[in-house]
Amino acid sequence: MSTLTIGNHILKHFDLKARDVMTAYLKQINVDLSDYTFAGNYIWLSTATGFYAIVNDTFCLFILNSGELSMLLPPLGKKENTYKAILECFEIMNDHNSNRNYSKIEYVHENILEGFVDYLEEGTLIYEMLKDFIIEKKLVDYIYKVEDLIDLKGDSYKSKRNEINKFKKIYPEHRIEVLDKEKHGIGVLNLFNKWVKDRTTYMPKEEVEVFLDGIYFERFAIKRLINDYENLDVVGLVIYINDEIKGFTVGERINESTASVIIEKTDFEILGCAQFIFREFTKILKDKYDVEYVNVGDDMGFENLKKVKMSYRPNKLVPKYTIYQK
Repeated sequence: MSTLTIGNHILKHFDLKARDVMTAYLKQINVDLSDYTFAGNYIWLSTATGFYAIVNDTFCLFILNSGELSMLLPPLGKKENTYKAILECFEIMNDHNSNRNYSKIEYVHENILEGFVDYLEEGTLIYEMLKDFIIEKKLVDYIYKVEDLIDLKGDSYKSKRNEINKFKKIYPEHRIEVLDKEKHGIGVLNLFNKWVKDRTTYMPKEEVEVFLDGIYFERFAIKRLINDYENLDVVGLVIYINDEIKGFTVGERINESTASVIIEKTDFEILGCAQFIFREFTKILKDKYDVEYVNVGDDMGFENLKKVKMSYRPNKLVPKYTIYQK
């Protein structure tokens, strides 16, 4: 399915050809959420059907799931164009969907919500404007200062320093390399498969099925990442121990001041590997993009992941919202 026609709108298939178009519109806004990149959306849409359209001079990204249409991001572009585009996008979704309840806009940055206020005439109360919408706060992105992640100063990072020191002492022969599709692709997939096996081995049986459902999507995302690596403007790092890949990570720039970690996987049996590769990759992100902050995404609602991300002392937690119609 290369296009989707809804009323007077033709939605194009979201593929590599959309990269330059989306990137141009992303440059018109300044947000630090990890969801606001081409590569991140392209990778995670590997098992779903994405479409896009230019609506009121904004880039609008849709996802078709089980026959119903929703938006993965709010309209991207100049703030003065956003509100009208949101109304039009809801019309597009409503015209297609079997029920208006399926129509929604996810991963909305609070700066985009300000567009609702800016659109109002002077003296109009915001709740009057929002009477037709429900805005729900969802997850938060964890954002850190680059220098904090590199220096790991103070008592709060003592355990991280200890883990890294143990790793370097036990595995002095380790080496790191910038990720190369041809050289490292198979090794990265092999490590991911081992990571899945190790996780399910120690996981309570009642959690395994849910975990594997999520891993199905993640495996496809990693395959797409490797297959199209050179076209995605990302940078990656792998870590070797005894000529075997034991960790890999990939990230990209979000805006002028912030980079993100899209994915990171390490061998559970290699103690300290996760802490070591995270710090080393932060150095690469700083050197390549000259950024002040690193965004590691949200915790997907998992308490264990939340504890890990909080243990690195985030500099800020940036909320993400979903817009529904009443």
